[in-house]
Amino acid sequence: MSGELIGEVTHFYNRIGVAVVDLSGPIKIGDQVHFFGRSTDFRQEVQSMQIEHESITEAGEGQEIAIKVERRVRNHDKIYKLIEED
Repeated sequence: MSGELIGEVTHFYNRIGVAVVDLSGPIKIGDQVHFFGRSTDFRQEVQSMQIEHESITEAGEGQEIAIKVERRVRNHDKIYKLIEED
């Protein structure tokens, strides 16, 4: 699998396990993503996203979204969309 950079974490809400991401590419529910940073390195499936407290199924470049994450992320961590190679 390879990955395409689609955004950067701008904030993390520890109590509810939500990352705020500034997108530079498209993302949708069901995508496999990889969070990577200085001390962050994990993969997960996108199961929940919101914009302004409204659930969404997809988002694109230039939008700021909230994603439910399985582990802690940090400001400036990068998010990559994983792409299966044939």
